[in-house]
Amino acid sequence: MALKTANLELYIYTGTEGGYTSTDLKYTLQKSIVGDNTKILFEISELVRDYLSQTFNNDYVSQAVWVTSVTTLFDDNDTVFTYGSPTIETFLALDGYGYFEDEINPELTRNALLTANTIYLPESTAGKLAIFAEGVGKVTIDSVDTEITDNGNTNQKIQYVTIPADSSTIQVYDTDDTTLLRTIIVNNICEPKFTPYKITFVNKYGAYQDLWCFKKSIETFNVTDERYKRNTVVNNSVEYPLYNGQEERYNTNAKQSITLNTGFINEDSNSVIEELFLSENVWIRKDSKTLPVIPKTKTLTFKTSVNDRLANYTIDFDFAFNKINNVR
Repeated sequence: MALKTANLELYIYTGTEGGYTSTDLKYTLQKSIVGDNTKILFEISELVRDYLSQTFNNDYVSQAVWVTSVTTLFDDNDTVFTYGSPTIETFLALDGYGYFEDEINPELTRNALLTANTIYLPESTAGKLAIFAEGVGKVTIDSVDTEITDNGNTNQKIQYVTIPADSSTIQVYDTDDTTLLRTIIVNNICEPKFTPYKITFVNKYGAYQDLWCFKKSIETFNVTDERYKRNTVVNNSVEYPLYNGQEERYNTNAKQSITLNTGFINEDSNSVIEELFLSENVWIRKDSKTLPVIPKTKTLTFKTSVNDRLANYTIDFDFAFNKINNVR
């Protein structure tokens, strides 16, 4: 008998691998063979993403879930295939993405969860480095080792190693603690004139990444309102007071925006700017508060050392809330 139909059950949960129950069953899907095809394909990424919630308050908490798929195959007689059915597989899911050039279902990285090998921090300021714990044994920052342990829980999969203030070199090692995987250079920027702002966003690996903007910043304020005309005549005296306007405002509110400049960064950081522009979750640290923002700039011209020598990026952000609180 030939393959006819496949049933797919998706369990999405946190905790340890395989530790799911019936309450973790989120989707039950069924597909049949189409035409002369010999395989049945399920696309589950968007379904799983519904259970990856990005909530950031300057706390750097791991965002990962286990996905266990139970696949049952049926033949032309609707009889369960005995060979390899049902098939149970478990995957770790992060809120990341691949580019077109990465081809289908890429595994992007298993060490430091950032693309660039350069980090910029203000002087005397600590930073954070996202690490995929399954693929890293230790992180060495200026000859000081931090051992990476993974107990199998989803809250351990992405770990954020603290970069001490005024560090210079980060080395990321494989699980054997001897094989060097990456070297990341930390640049400590002295900015005596402007106030640096920290932008945090979810990068292509599904991890929180910081981008500091060191140079000139501009805040703007855009008011929106509606108007109506009213009758101000007082019937008893058949007159109208001059202090009562004919036009009245209502539904008044405002949106704030901020324009930031990164300061001079090297060509290696182009990927950071690109991922920031593509991120759906972005925050700014301002006045000791973590506030959501949306990148307003939609066009990016990459700057290179050959064409531009020194690269400074100007980025506009809208604050993702109204100035007058109308949260209901």
